[in-house]
Amino acid sequence: MRFPPQRKIPATYMRGGTSKGVFFRLQDLPPEAQAPGPARDALLLRVIGSPDPYGKHTDGMGGATSSTSKCVIIAPASVPDHDVDYLYGQVSIDSAFVDWSGNCGNLSTAVGPFAIANGFLPAGRIPDNGTVTVRIWQANIGKTILAHVPITDGQVQETGDFEVDGVTFPAAEIVLEFLDPSDDEGEGGSMFPTGHLVDDLDVPGIGTLKATMITAGIPTVFANADALGYDGTELQPAINDDKAALAKLEAIRVAGALRMGLIRTPEKAATRQHTPKVAFVAPPQAYVSSSGKAIAADAIDLNVRALSMGKLHHAMMGTASVAIATAAAVPGTLVNLAAGGGQRDAVRFGHPSGTLRVGASVQHVDGQWMVTRAVMSRSARVLMEGWVRVPQD
Repeated sequence: MRFPPQRKIPATYMRGGTSKGVFFRLQDLPPEAQAPGPARDALLLRVIGSPDPYGKHTDGMGGATSSTSKCVIIAPASVPDHDVDYLYGQVSIDSAFVDWSGNCGNLSTAVGPFAIANGFLPAGRIPDNGTVTVRIWQANIGKTILAHVPITDGQVQETGDFEVDGVTFPAAEIVLEFLDPSDDEGEGGSMFPTGHLVDDLDVPGIGTLKATMITAGIPTVFANADALGYDGTELQPAINDDKAALAKLEAIRVAGALRMGLIRTPEKAATRQHTPKVAFVAPPQAYVSSSGKAIAADAIDLNVRALSMGKLHHAMMGTASVAIATAAAVPGTLVNLAAGGGQRDAVRFGHPSGTLRVGASVQHVDGQWMVTRAVMSRSARVLMEGWVRVPQD
């Protein structure tokens, strides 16, 4: 029996923040995968190596975690005054499913460098030395991201001394601005879709929990750590090795998704694994990060732990960081109260790998809270470029 050869597709493997993924130019994809649909999903699943019942991604480019099972498609801008369209796919590890329901804030960092290196910006826009601002249209949620990318000798500066907790080696700093980052999806169509800063969330099998539900950055359900039996200093093994804990946190996520109007039935949560996120918060407390680094209580405003694709994240998702900063800036949310209350335009929080500082600008207009922008610094680097190969079947 004769089998067809593998297909070669131009691709770039990039790290952005604490995530990494396979980047494609839209025009380089096979014709049948250039439009949304089953052919595109099947291709990206095979690129990553999913579904993998072994949970290893041995036969693909994925890393078998929510941070490393990602694909990005970059295309010429479809919206005026933007440079590129950025479409993000979160690839499931153990099922044949690609979730297109949200953004990846960490990989957003790599979009600007990729766009510059691949000719999406005119040469006249790129200085010999300095910084160029790439205007990105985040096509999953219809929002604008500004990436301020450093340039040296006309090329993207990738190396540097900027450190990100959760990333082993330093690199060049890239500043991201998320403009109007509230996702207006859901029944309420507002930053707080239930209309409240804190809700009583009924969770089947668990009871009633206080929760702050917000759509800034990415739809997120925040609960207090102590209400769940935690203190907010937990590392991955404490949660991910506890099947009962994961089931409880998933039940909270499903209840939050229903309350926010993101899904109509609990069964729909299985087709929306990427959103919403669920996170728990606690006042600042000292702990030792996953790398062995001591985090002092006075170095942070609060502790936050968040789950992604059903597991505790090793650091913090970029979009969830936007949600944290925004909720912290609004007096009375659980996040704000854990950080000590009051008004603030920036917050430094502890996560399993260390700390992160994120800023947000909010306004109270006509009885509703709005976020105008959120800002954070990350870094990005090309890991490999060339072709990714996939079987033609």
